Parts: sequence; structure tokens; C-alpha cells
Amino acid sequence: MSLRHALLGLLARKPSTGYELTRMFDLSLRTAWHASHSQVYPELNRLDSAGLVEVVERGARGSKTYALTDAGREELRRWLVEVDPDRSQRNESAVRLFLGQLLAAGDRRRVFERDLAYVEAETAQLESIRDKLAPDEPFAAQVELGLRTNAVLREWLEEQARRTGGRRGTI
Repeated sequence: MSLRHALLGLLARKPSTGYELTRMFDLSLRTAWHASHSQVYPELNRLDSAGLVEVVERGARGSKTYALTDAGREELRRWLVEVDPDRSQRNESAVRLFLGQLLAAGDRRRVFERDLAYVEAETAQLESIRDKLAPDEPFAAQVELGLRTNAVLREWLEEQARRTGGRRGTI
């Protein structure tokens, strides 16, 4: 995913500071992308230099509120409509689960249980976020996608943990 375009999209909702954008990432896009302050602020500077956003307010301690420019709005539209998405995925957890089949049964079970605990904790956080959002909030759909994805993953992990038998691993 393009950090540049994610920021443009968040700014299309409302002008925001870098801090607010990082927080919005965590509340809305967390199931698709993580962005830290150290990534957001340099990208905002690049977007500003490119004329895609502008500083519309300066606050205490040097904070800046950014807004989308017309050029930024057009770039976001172009990216959403005209550019095919990169559908490749890099998912370390998926690679670990694939390679986890090399482990002995006890280790495999521990891996499934560890990942299951993570999914359950993430689901609880997403449910908490969902409960705070208004039904018409644009980010509600993304949170719901995360909840549905986690439900499928939880079911799969539970099934794998049950299936883990005495088969010997190779490592």
C-alpha cells in the first residue's frame, strides 16, 4: 500500500496534524497497514513539497495541520480509479505458519495457540474501536473487515491446533 495515498485519503476526510494522522491509521487502517510517526512526518513533508497537501494551520510546539489541495485530491482519485492495486502480500505470520509445519507437534500447537491469542486480543481491540464509531463513520467498514478477517483466521487456527497430531517435525 502506498503511504502517500493513505495519507491523502485520510486528509480527504479532514485536515489533520501528523499526530492525528498516525492515530487515525491505528484506529482505521490497522488491519491493512501500520504507519509510525517516523514514517508519517517525512511523507507529509514530501506531499507538501509536491503540492499535494498544504499547511493550513500552525499550532503549539511547531505542530502543523495539513489539508489536501486540489492536486492532492486529483492524485488520490487517479490512484483509486486508474491504478491497479499491487495485490501481492508480505505477511510474516503466513510464512511462519507455512514453515511451522516443519515443527514437531508440540511446537506447532504452541505456534497456533500464540497466534490465536494474538487474534483474540486484536479482535477485542477492534470491537472496542467499532463500539466507539458512529454507524456512518467511513472507517467502520475497515474495522468490520478486520473483524471478519480475524473471525476466519481464528476458526482456521483453532482447526489447525485441533489437527496437530503426533507427526514428527523436521526441525
